[in-house]
Amino acid sequence: MSEPYSPPDTPSHTPSLFANPSPSPLRPTDTPACTPKPTQVPTGIPTAGPRPTQPISRPVTLTVIYDNNPYLPGLRSDWGFSCLVETAHDTVLFDTGQDGAILLYNLGELGFDPAQIDMVVLSHIHGDHVGGLHALLDQGIEPIVVVPAAFPASFKRSIRERTRLVELTEPAEIREGIFVTGAMGSTIVEQALVIESDIGTIVITGCAHPGVVEMTARAKAVTGQEIALVIGGFHLGSATQEDVARIAMALRDLGVECIAPGHCTGDLARRLLAQHFGENCTLIGVGSSICVARPKTIGSSRKSSTDQATSRWPAIQRIQA
Repeated sequence: MSEPYSPPDTPSHTPSLFANPSPSPLRPTDTPACTPKPTQVPTGIPTAGPRPTQPISRPVTLTVIYDNNPYLPGLRSDWGFSCLVETAHDTVLFDTGQDGAILLYNLGELGFDPAQIDMVVLSHIHGDHVGGLHALLDQGIEPIVVVPAAFPASFKRSIRERTRLVELTEPAEIREGIFVTGAMGSTIVEQALVIESDIGTIVITGCAHPGVVEMTARAKAVTGQEIALVIGGFHLGSATQEDVARIAMALRDLGVECIAPGHCTGDLARRLLAQHFGENCTLIGVGSSICVARPKTIGSSRKSSTDQATSRWPAIQRIQA
């Protein structure tokens, strides 16, 4: 029998994203702690090479709109997942849950207007991730919708009749500093959302059917940055204690600093992951909000996103707005 997994010590000077969690989500009208500086939007299709090295600020706010795990009182929890991503320039909704009425209710209770959404990214075709899309579009908005090309033709046609559809197979930069991993898996094709932040890469998974470790490794190859946070469904509902220990070790080996498991991760796996990652794990539910930004005064030995990093993906397609 293998030795029980014991996570390595976390250096005291390494900042935790969850050191000062907020009891309530950040609203769109809140003033950020650090004012983001505008950056120039690159044009064309960048190829492998150094990422920009000029000083930039990329605070990112993630708010869980839909999840089967409750968190904030007054919101409706239901099986499925949706996460709203706010950057200095864009608002992207990742997945839409399965019930459009619940999606819209939670958005409203959290103070978000669907008209704020610039883009919707869908991870995979399961109803608990795409079911709320048409109710969202019924609000009269026309966000760009990004899906794996393997989605059924009828589903893609129903979107194309209402708004712009982008189908992808390979990794792509869909907005400035926001990527998708490209299609992964065979039986269930899935893509993850990848965001560059002040302190590293953020990976958002819908269910991680191809494997949360595999999707995280792909995300790291796409951006060439260290992984600051992996958040979303990890699909570990039937995992054993040994399985979870192995996955936690693999995420550590990839350099993952923080995790935020929700949705289909499973109660046992969430508890075990919290033990492995300690204060660098938060158990998310509907209404959870995380602001990822560079601490103002905390020293750290890890490289930030402003340090030179080279993407190990040979060519990243950029989607023009």
